[in-house]
Amino acid sequence: MARITPMSGFPEYLPAGRMVEQRVVDTLREVFELHGFASVQTRAVETLQMLNRKGEITKEVYTVRRIHAKENDTDTLGLHFDLTVPFARYVLENAGRLQFPFRRYQIQPAWRGERPQEGRYREFWQADIDIVGQGTLAFHHDAEVVLVMLEALQRLHNELGIPEVLLHANNRKLVQGFYEGLGVTDPLAAIQIVDKLNKVGSQTVRELLAAQAVMPDAIERILKLASIRTSNDAFIEQVYALGVSNTLVETGVAELAAFIKDLSARFPNQVMADLKIARGLDYYTGSVFEIDIPALPTLGTVCAGGRYDALATDGKNSYPGVGISFGITRVLAPLLTRGAVTANRPVPSAVLVAVDAEETRNVAATVATALRAHGVACEVSPTALAYGKQIMTADRRGIPYVWFGGLLGSVKDIRTGEQMDADANCWMPPTADLKPAIVYDAIR
Repeated sequence: MARITPMSGFPEYLPAGRMVEQRVVDTLREVFELHGFASVQTRAVETLQMLNRKGEITKEVYTVRRIHAKENDTDTLGLHFDLTVPFARYVLENAGRLQFPFRRYQIQPAWRGERPQEGRYREFWQADIDIVGQGTLAFHHDAEVVLVMLEALQRLHNELGIPEVLLHANNRKLVQGFYEGLGVTDPLAAIQIVDKLNKVGSQTVRELLAAQAVMPDAIERILKLASIRTSNDAFIEQVYALGVSNTLVETGVAELAAFIKDLSARFPNQVMADLKIARGLDYYTGSVFEIDIPALPTLGTVCAGGRYDALATDGKNSYPGVGISFGITRVLAPLLTRGAVTANRPVPSAVLVAVDAEETRNVAATVATALRAHGVACEVSPTALAYGKQIMTADRRGIPYVWFGGLLGSVKDIRTGEQMDADANCWMPPTADLKPAIVYDAIR
């Protein structure tokens, strides 16, 4: 058999790493459901026509073709590269059976054919929450979805040691109105250029804007707008000091100020008005936001989203929404690779039930059944070798306790050597040992 080589961009974890991922997913799901979000799951494939609704993404899409397809068959399906477009299609297909505002969360893998690097993968898990209305959607939901995600990320910080995050927020109405006030003929193209500011730098942005026939004075004011960054509403005075004001700018400024106020009340040190945030996707129409981890600057944005008023529409009815997406794999894969986070044992079992002899293996199985009946994960020893060797088996697997005898037997903590009599029908390990614990070491 040929040597198997890893496939770049498709992370696979050892059991301890997978336990960390599952704990993250469980934590996110618990917080989302506490806020009334219902789980949905969409299919892995969408039509290319549907996937192309977001703009210039064709080069990132994995197309799907049957092995025995005819040579002249064209590719019409692709793997979804995020969860927003599939969700918009899902809403349109099921609108008559949903209750609005519809609150949904979705935790699934997605696929992109981009160059793999730390924080960017070809297969990755995302966690999205969205609130969608029918015809209209109140503005207060913009802050609500972000508050829910920040609460979930704070839980991950408190319980699993994931570093704290920082939110950067802007408003597309403010940006679009500002660009229009400067006479920019194609505000969307300019927004998409400014969205690259962190990646390519201000000089390249100047050159790209100039290529779009944006005047030099307008370019400088665009860059000055993008440089505004405050932790409160001080951005308002700085925006108007740039000399551009119209109805769209005023609406965007007011919405961003209210957004920042609502979020800062709950997370005062984790929220910024950052006017370089553009979100280049063309369907955003209001609030836009990105979240990063200051302690892990190389990861860039780990969470992003915004308001979209026309993504889900059938021409007659529209379903405006606001949502935010968290890149689970984007954050976890580097932490697991660096050894910064792991589980303290690679198996869920808290107990290994020793086997006296193969002829009495059924006794050990009865003990295991009794332990599992009240929630103690356990496994029966694979062999009936000497007790010392069975203890070594437990130690290698990271299992902290070994059970000897029948239902009324004894249990040994192999870490301390302490052994005590116990009843398998009611014995419980300490809470800290019942399930694998997530151990956060340090960022390496």
